[in-house]
Amino acid sequence: MALSAFEDPAQPPSPRELRDALGSSADRWAALLQHVHSAYAPLSELWRHAGAKFGWSLRLLQKERVILYLTPQHGAFLVGLVLGERAAQIAEAAALPPLALAALTAAPKYAEGRGIRLSVTSDAELEAAQALIPYKLLAAAPRASRKSGARPRRA
Repeated sequence: MALSAFEDPAQPPSPRELRDALGSSADRWAALLQHVHSAYAPLSELWRHAGAKFGWSLRLLQKERVILYLTPQHGAFLVGLVLGERAAQIAEAAALPPLALAALTAAPKYAEGRGIRLSVTSDAELEAAQALIPYKLLAAAPRASRKSGARPRRA
């Protein structure tokens, strides 16, 4: 069984199929999309089937960069994002809602950062997901240039 409510790789869900699967969480899905599009435009949406284990998910992108993964489930949806370690540390020091902080501190650490996945079935969970998004969009830390003398020279 796939993580998504939609397993058939032949086609992404139609708007009606999506609403039917999401059930009472459909309005939260729409609210999150509206929030992200209005606050972080321009964004594009891309449905992608990630294999039998995951099924269909909606990716929200700024240019080529994935900002959020939204995975529809029956009566709920998952919000997935990866925060780099610098962004995660800044978020931990911020006044996050308790559910957002719990998801952040419990997130597994990978080379790319912390992989956060929140199940959204309530307004509090929606608020937690929305609270984490600005940290995803923090500018990357500047890297030391080789010309800047950051690396020692050999004698």
